[in-house]
Amino acid sequence: MTRWLLLSPILLGLSNLLASITQAKHRFFSYAVSPIFYNAGIVFGLLVFYPLFGLVGLALGVVLGAALHLIIQIISVGKLFPRFHLPFNFQIIKQVVALSFSRTLALSASQIALLALVALAAYLAAGSVSIFNFSWNLQSVPLAIVGASYTVALFPTISRLFGNGEKEKFFQEMLAAARHIIFWSVPMIVLFIVLRAQIVRVVLGSGNFDWADTRLTAAALALFSISILAQSLILLFVRGYYAGGNTKKPLIINLFSAVLIVIFAFGFLWLFKRLDFFRYFVESLLRVDNVAGAEVLMLPLGFSVAQLANAAIYWFYFARRFPTFSPVVSRTFFEIFSTSVIMGFVAYRSLNVFDKIFDLNTLSGIFFQGFLSGLIGIAVGLIVLILLKNKEIKEVWVTLHHKIWKAKIIAPEPESL
Repeated sequence: MTRWLLLSPILLGLSNLLASITQAKHRFFSYAVSPIFYNAGIVFGLLVFYPLFGLVGLALGVVLGAALHLIIQIISVGKLFPRFHLPFNFQIIKQVVALSFSRTLALSASQIALLALVALAAYLAAGSVSIFNFSWNLQSVPLAIVGASYTVALFPTISRLFGNGEKEKFFQEMLAAARHIIFWSVPMIVLFIVLRAQIVRVVLGSGNFDWADTRLTAAALALFSISILAQSLILLFVRGYYAGGNTKKPLIINLFSAVLIVIFAFGFLWLFKRLDFFRYFVESLLRVDNVAGAEVLMLPLGFSVAQLANAAIYWFYFARRFPTFSPVVSRTFFEIFSTSVIMGFVAYRSLNVFDKIFDLNTLSGIFFQGFLSGLIGIAVGLIVLILLKNKEIKEVWVTLHHKIWKAKIIAPEPESL
């Protein structure tokens, strides 16, 4: 299985190389759909290859998904497909290797830190690794939707602006991205915390996944969710440094953050086991009283605290270079945060109302309880933002109204008539 699976990073590496070309040309559709085909290949392997070849069939499904991921990028690149030319320009190759080496080390540090947390979870109560992984995957959804999407789409633009010496426009793009990341991320964080049990029960609450597992996974999801905004801003700041060709500072900060993740995880785990007051406080706050294996919650807590510290460091350095960054972004944050608190309170109260309407012993009952409560909370949040005359919601409305719903048809050039 390992031999087959080793083909996957090779195919995905080539695919991501081509994806960088499509992103530079602002072709984001193929980048968006390629993961769908990747997962489709995995599902195909589960349904078709597994009955034929056993466990190896699962690995074949992963390879098939990676191949589909690559094929989509090849089709999208088309005539832009890179070609080898002799002799090679070793000066350019040297620059690429120098820039990518720091990026590789930074990614490796983050992955090693996560691997350390998984290894630590393996020494805790049975099921801790699954709880950690499940909650991590769930918190990755809003991170991918907001943080990753904004930064991927922004990177070609800020790279071009910085390369052309247009520093003010570069700053304005970064500022707008930070404001909109906050605008979308903070409400998601609040809703994920309030509706954590409903999310986990709808997605995972079946089979041998009992109520105790649900409570622990929901609590871990809440702790991970605290750092969703921090993780998104880290992606933004890192892209900002990369746009300027500076890979050393992100490497140093990310290495420091990786060390902090492990230190905080061990530290909180030590406090949880040694200090009864700390343990009782955490268990009461997250509603996991008398649930065995609650010590696994110290891992997402340590991760989130380290990510918050990491984001604060990036913010400090960026704000020191661009002094007007903090006042504008802070105003957006406090405006969205106060609105999100109101939204979360309304959603929480709505849960209690729908608790008496729907049968919470069924999947549909749990789904509609969380779904309708979330909708009501979002509706109230929108009303509050409109009353506050929030700048970001006006920009979102203008984008939807003029660029999507009432987009003007662009006439072809005379040469193409």
